[in-house]
Amino acid sequence: MADMVVVRKEGLYCVPGDFYIDPWRPVERAVITHAHGDHARWGHRHYLASSPSVNILKSRLGADINIEGLDYGERIVRNGVTISLHPAGHVLGSAQIRMEHQGEIWVASGDYKVGPDSTCAPFEPVRCHTFITESTFGLPIYRWDPQQDVFDDINAWWRANAAQGRASILYGYSFGKAQRLLSGLDPSIGPIVCHGAVEPLNRVYREGGVALPPTQLVSETDKADFKHAIVLAPPSASGSTWTRRFGDYSDAFASGWMLLRGARRRRGVDRGFVLSDHADWPGLLEAIRATEAQQVIVTHGSIPVLVRWLCQIGLDAKGFDTEYGEEDDESAEAAPAPAPASATTPAPGDEEEDEDRREEVKPAAPGEEAKDA
Repeated sequence: MADMVVVRKEGLYCVPGDFYIDPWRPVERAVITHAHGDHARWGHRHYLASSPSVNILKSRLGADINIEGLDYGERIVRNGVTISLHPAGHVLGSAQIRMEHQGEIWVASGDYKVGPDSTCAPFEPVRCHTFITESTFGLPIYRWDPQQDVFDDINAWWRANAAQGRASILYGYSFGKAQRLLSGLDPSIGPIVCHGAVEPLNRVYREGGVALPPTQLVSETDKADFKHAIVLAPPSASGSTWTRRFGDYSDAFASGWMLLRGARRRRGVDRGFVLSDHADWPGLLEAIRATEAQQVIVTHGSIPVLVRWLCQIGLDAKGFDTEYGEEDDESAEAAPAPAPASATTPAPGDEEEDEDRREEVKPAAPGEEAKDA
C-alpha cells in the first residue's frame, strides 16, 4: 500500500485526503497541529485546527483567516479520509492528527510532550499503523526532571533575589512556555510582570479556561516593586535596553537546551532551568510504544539517532525532511536553517516587542528567538 502521507515542497501531504499537515508554503487546505510559527503559517486558503487553538491562531495569523475548529475526538471526512484531532500535550490547542483511509490509520504527532502541564490537555496515545513523530530532543542524554521540582527551583531563585532587592527576569517563548512557567509561579513572593508579547497570550489562555495567577504589564507596575518582582519575557528581550528599567536584576532561561552547559553559557544568563514543552528521550519512546505502530516516521530533530534505535528494536523506521523548527524556540537549535521568506511571514506578535515601548526592544536576529525555550 502506498504511503498515506508524503513530503512535497509545500509540506506533509495526505495523498488520498488532498490536504496538507502544517505546510510551510501556502496551500488550499491545511490541517494545523498547533499555533507555533513553524507549524502555523499565514497564507493558506482554509485552516482546520483544534477548537482550543482557533483563537490563538486568529491572534497570531489574523482574525480574518478561514478557519474551522474541531473538538478533540470529533470526526470529519475529507475525500474518504476520516480525520480526527487528539491532544498532543505540547501547548494550548496542540493536536495529533489521526487519518483513517480504507482500514489504514496514520497519526501525525506535531510537537508533543507526555509530562504533566496544567495549561493544556495531556498527551493522548492514539493507536495506529504508522506514527509520524517529532524528535527535537531525540538523544538519550535528554531526560527531564519532574516539573514540580523545576517550579520549586524557579520560585526559590525568585525568592532569594527578592530578599536581596533584585528583580528576576525569566526568559521563555511567549506562546506556551511563558504560560506554563506562569502556572508554576508562587504569587505570594511578589508581583508577576509580563512583557508585552506575553500578556496578550495570557489573556487567550484565560479565555480558554486555563487558570493563571494575576499578571501585570511593566507600565502598570511601580518602579519600587521591580525589586521583588519576577518578569516573564521572550528571548528577544535579553540584553536589550528594555531590561535596563529593572535596575539590578538576575536573569534566567527556561529551556530543554539548558541541560547543556554550553547552551547556558552562550545565552549569558545567571541561571538555566531545564523545562521543555517537547518530549525527552524516554517520553518519545513511551509515546511511540503506546501507539503500537509498526512503522514510525521521524521528523525535525535528531532523526538518524532515533531512526536507528527504532530499527534496532524491530520497528520499520525512516525519516522525513521537513522545515519545522525555525520559529519554535526549541526546535530551531536542532534545525537552524531558515525557510524561504515566502513561507515564514511572521505572525502578528511574533516580533516579540513590548507593546508599551516597542522602540526599545532590540530586534532578534532571524531565528534567534527560536533557539532556546
